[in-house]
Amino acid sequence: MSEEYDNNVLEHQRIGAYSFEEFLKLAESFHGYAAPGIILGGFMVDLAMKHLPEGDFFDAICETSACLPDAIQLLTPCTYGNGWLRLVDSSRYALSMYEKQSGEGVRVSLDLSLLRAWPEFNCWFFKLKPKKEQDSKRLLNEIKEAGYGVCRLQRINIHPDMLKQKSRGQVNVCPLCGEGFRSHHAAICPACLGDGYFSLSEQQAEGADLQPLKLKARPVELAVGGTALHDMTKIVPGKLKGALFKEGQNITIGDVCRLQTMGKQHVYLQEENQIGPDWVHEDEAAISFAETMKGSGVIACGRPHEGKMDLEAESDGLLVVESEHLNRFNQVPEVMCASLKSHTLVYKGQKIAGTRAIPLYMRKTNFIRAMDILGQTPLFQIRPLKKASVGVLLTGNEVFNGLVEDQFLPIISKKVNRFDCEVVCSETVADDRSMITEAIGRLIQAGADMIVATAGMSVDPDDVTRAGIMDAGATDLIYGAPILPGTMIMLARIGAVQVVGVPACALYFNVTSFDLLLPRLLAEIPITRQDLAQMGHGGFCMQCRQCVFPRCALGR
Repeated sequence: MSEEYDNNVLEHQRIGAYSFEEFLKLAESFHGYAAPGIILGGFMVDLAMKHLPEGDFFDAICETSACLPDAIQLLTPCTYGNGWLRLVDSSRYALSMYEKQSGEGVRVSLDLSLLRAWPEFNCWFFKLKPKKEQDSKRLLNEIKEAGYGVCRLQRINIHPDMLKQKSRGQVNVCPLCGEGFRSHHAAICPACLGDGYFSLSEQQAEGADLQPLKLKARPVELAVGGTALHDMTKIVPGKLKGALFKEGQNITIGDVCRLQTMGKQHVYLQEENQIGPDWVHEDEAAISFAETMKGSGVIACGRPHEGKMDLEAESDGLLVVESEHLNRFNQVPEVMCASLKSHTLVYKGQKIAGTRAIPLYMRKTNFIRAMDILGQTPLFQIRPLKKASVGVLLTGNEVFNGLVEDQFLPIISKKVNRFDCEVVCSETVADDRSMITEAIGRLIQAGADMIVATAGMSVDPDDVTRAGIMDAGATDLIYGAPILPGTMIMLARIGAVQVVGVPACALYFNVTSFDLLLPRLLAEIPITRQDLAQMGHGGFCMQCRQCVFPRCALGR
């Protein structure tokens, strides 16, 4: 709520301890020139300061990176350097100041409805004409006269998580550049991981990460008695792809012809290629990658095969992929990892991913980068599916009054039975909020740890299933998902009991949003609004004449 304050003209001729003219000079010396934004910011900061308790330690949050932060740093002890000023960039011209411990404070923003009374001020803020066409003198006069009069002040409480003092981490020495940086877990600085703002000169960095190791080759007929440096693959289209020669294998006179028929005119021998410490062999890299990628329920498969390691499921369950870290790993030169899509149902012994170093020998620097990313969290885990005791709530006047035979219970039973879950109880009620609420209580008392409520989820006036669920004490409620069919699905919890509201379209369509979300619920993976939003990409069912779900693109 806005708060009243004195808008006396004489009062707003000053900004903090400075006269308007003194603040112009101060702003020019600090900011480079007396920008309108920093002058406006001066009034906003001064207004906030007048409504803070005297003597208390306070922090500041700025919602734009343009000009306003400089006004805060000029008029308060809060700076970026001491950590008392933080940028939460909403691109709004606003700031907040608050007591460090309690989070109580004020927020000052522009009241745009009042700005219209100042034509040049309004024109500048909304960028209605180019800067060179603005009347700078008139603009500054209008900002001076408007002062606090175009500001809105609100009492606020900062969210508790924003009050926590966050450690900057310990100082680590980056093994690639040798410079110190602060981090909680990373072994390599962000710049060497690819997040830097500069690149080295062309002479220093021209293709450094992509230049292959220079190896000595020997003609096949002169390689007899030597030792193969790497696996050599034979391919017969459609029939065979495998290593006919293995790393470390001794080459005999009888091998010359076989190598030539494979198209090998030259080979690399261990005796002639002594590899230095700046390079990592593909097998060594693949083993390290696979062992670090695997999480709970995932195992690495044996030894590398042609420089590649596979990962497989150690048990049945739902594959969960840390896709952000997988993307970062695949951005490192000379490495790769391909996997099944996250939230795919997998079975024991099923391969879920494969990884390798792309060249025979990769640069140690790239290996370190890749391992640093992998060391932050396992990429893959298998989440087991719980065997839920399901209670089904059937709603609808027509079903309750016996006018229509229920068809929802066998549909839901079939879907949950597929995952070894059991429908332990069911209730049929009319479209009545209180009846729905009471029935949910009975289902929970009967031992249901998952409740599936059917129908009554749309926007019709008599569709009250969602309201009845809320009356039963539902929390963490999410309604609606960008999935067709099944948009009007609802997810919630009542204590430890999962609740799913399934829309009536599940009576008609073979596959709906319920089928996509049920495995995640059984794996007890929290589902957020952001998770559902991401499912819009791939959440459109093509309504194929012959349904092959889940062996189709839906949900992927």
